Amino acid sequence: MSRSEETAVDADSVADAVAAFARGEPVLIHDAADREGETDLIYPAGAVSSEAVARMRNDAGGLICVALSDRVAEALELPFMQEVLDHPTAADHDLAYDERSSFSLTVNHRDTFTGITDDDRSLTIRELAAVAADPDPDVFSDAFRSPGHVHLLRAAPDGLSDREGHTELALALAAAADLPEAAVVCEMLDDETGAALPPAAARAYAEREGLVYVEGASLLERFD
Repeated sequence: MSRSEETAVDADSVADAVAAFARGEPVLIHDAADREGETDLIYPAGAVSSEAVARMRNDAGGLICVALSDRVAEALELPFMQEVLDHPTAADHDLAYDERSSFSLTVNHRDTFTGITDDDRSLTIRELAAVAADPDPDVFSDAFRSPGHVHLLRAAPDGLSDREGHTELALALAAAADLPEAAVVCEMLDDETGAALPPAAARAYAEREGLVYVEGASLLERFD
């Protein structure tokens, strides 16, 4: 395949990813070999059903998190957990793949029971999308409780210009699809090795399931 053909394929994959996200379908995004080197299964938060949670549990296997834009997180008064955690484990928080973690609070919607079931987590996630569409700290605190079973991720203030993680990539995709600034990310793991699922295997999964796979570099070229 020539370089021009590769560029066309990359552009098509980005356009396909935006269209799929706008339809409420999941997309696979590989960040970069020199970063985490992981592919995440990513959903628009407002489209997450209990079946989607089951798919992430069974087919991806990583941590199910909701990424929120910095604008939404600021409006909801969500901290970076690393900055507010008063415990020795929070000291010297060096990461091999980035300058800092995106983790914020963990939450359950107040209408859930334990918060961990597929129905409970999908309800929490969909309600987070609703709050992201019209962020209000009082509405948020009335509707959610912490700690919970859904991890919140706070994006870097300037998005992909600041940080090139799945948090920011997913939110760039949501913005391009004209969706609320809330997206679900879940790492895809390899059942045989326990490591990150290799990109070739992630592509094969996408092809089998009729899903879009896109490289983070292609999204960066389009959105950064």
